[in-house]
Amino acid sequence: MMRGLVSATYAFTTSQKRAPEDAATELTATRTPFPDEFAPGSLPRWRSAAQRRGRGPIPPTTAAEIGWATMNSYVNPLRDPQDRRLPRIAGPCVLVIFGVTGDLSRKKLMPAVYDLANRGMLPPGFGLVGFARRDWADQDFAQVVHDAVKENARTPFREEVWEQLLEGIRFVPGTFDDDQSFERLRDTIRDLDTARGTGGNHAFYLSIPPSSFEQVMTQLRRHGMTERHEGNWNRVVIEKPFGHDLESARELDDVVSVLFEPHEVFRIDHYLGKETVQNMLALRFANQMFEPIWNNHYVSHVEITMAEDIGIGGRAGYFDGIGIARDVIQNHLLQLLALTAMEEPTSFEAGQLRAEKKKVLAAARVPDRYDLHTARGQYAAGWQGGRPVIGYLEEDGVPEGSTTETYAAMRVDIDNRRWAGVPFYLRSAKRMPRRVTEVALSFKRAPHLPFTATDTEELGTNALVMRIQPDEGVTLRFGAKVPGTQMEIREVSMDFGYGGSFTESSPEAYERLILDVLLGDPPLFPQQEEVELSWKILDPVIEYWASLKQQPEQYASGTWGPASGREMLARDGFSWRRP
Repeated sequence: MMRGLVSATYAFTTSQKRAPEDAATELTATRTPFPDEFAPGSLPRWRSAAQRRGRGPIPPTTAAEIGWATMNSYVNPLRDPQDRRLPRIAGPCVLVIFGVTGDLSRKKLMPAVYDLANRGMLPPGFGLVGFARRDWADQDFAQVVHDAVKENARTPFREEVWEQLLEGIRFVPGTFDDDQSFERLRDTIRDLDTARGTGGNHAFYLSIPPSSFEQVMTQLRRHGMTERHEGNWNRVVIEKPFGHDLESARELDDVVSVLFEPHEVFRIDHYLGKETVQNMLALRFANQMFEPIWNNHYVSHVEITMAEDIGIGGRAGYFDGIGIARDVIQNHLLQLLALTAMEEPTSFEAGQLRAEKKKVLAAARVPDRYDLHTARGQYAAGWQGGRPVIGYLEEDGVPEGSTTETYAAMRVDIDNRRWAGVPFYLRSAKRMPRRVTEVALSFKRAPHLPFTATDTEELGTNALVMRIQPDEGVTLRFGAKVPGTQMEIREVSMDFGYGGSFTESSPEAYERLILDVLLGDPPLFPQQEEVELSWKILDPVIEYWASLKQQPEQYASGTWGPASGREMLARDGFSWRRP
């Protein structure tokens, strides 16, 4: 027996790649018969996380299943993918934010949504739904969004943009264990699908602790909010940390994979959305001059630093159970390491980019002597910005005798031909003298200098420094002659700054990442395999630190960390550069 189902016909050429949906795409609906076994409700579930890791049987996958699952990955036949005159715009959809009353939502997510709308990157058919415990009506939530936008948005506030966005704003009060709350959420989303024409396209942003993921997933499945129909999509966005070790990361993936297929899961690492991080790829692969020296023949060592000039503030409940290594090194810094060390991909298609990053992470390891090649510390009382500040153990909510580190540094070696013998030093800390994130490649000294030692006593090492924040740009450090009658060589800088070279300001990372989620564009989001490889690098170090029955080394606030961090590099004949 044959069943008539609505499908879609697509016009495309062999030279075009499949692109995600956008507002300008049109579908021509036709009646095409499909066998009963290929109806939407009859499709078997995609492979579970355990099956993908080889821990369970893998069901057969037919071409028809794959075709059905990717049916909405169509291309617009009237648009050239290489044409940059028109920006890519998300199609009609609903963004549901769980934990919408938190700082992340107020300071980053809601302003990013407004900035996208202000730039014309969101369609008229867009809905924003907040879910939280507060007893608010739609207008109360709208006022919260309004205040957050006016305070934190990057682009100017425009009343006409706000009025259009306001039409699709809804709020659902409730808790994760309340069935009635999720019934209201389901009805609200369906009303938006009808009123705003969003067509069953939903993105669920989980701005909540990972411990609540399973409960939310169960409720979404129970109330039918992720059902697949022809032409619609459902996606889920999860924030770091992706677990607290390898085993918990796998458990978290198992929870998410029950309801969402791998290509529907977007793990947000906001550093990958920063313009300067993406510029690292452009700097290296768009310029012929760097490739010949981007290897162990010329590079002596690489430093990747993320320093903050603040303490933990009111985040003791979150931070004390995690520490700076899990919070920053496992995701941000190891991703920066992968982007720095990766081989050139054949294209910037998501699969190619991820494959090269995975190769680097699979080859990376911390040397066995953790006592020599890692360092940890805890900030003590001191002076920050000209005022006295308290130490970590005096912060509100921090348990007495806590061994949580606020400074973490480690050496990582990459066992491949390009980087063998080049140490990568990762460092992250709080209460540093200044806020800075950078990747610095230091080059080897020339094997012979036709100058006297006096001529070059002020000559440092050549370095290429990619500044991620706050002063975004690139600096090249090299030696030049000081004007005068003597041959004196001094280190100088050649500098590129985003602010001085481009007239338009860089979008916030969350603008780019939220837009990519709504477009279904995955290159900037790490996959589960990358997460697991990162934990395999970090877990042995965390376990070693946990085995030490002593407090982390104290360092005064406003300084560059404990002595053990400096000694770690000194053993290899290097020293931390001063950002």
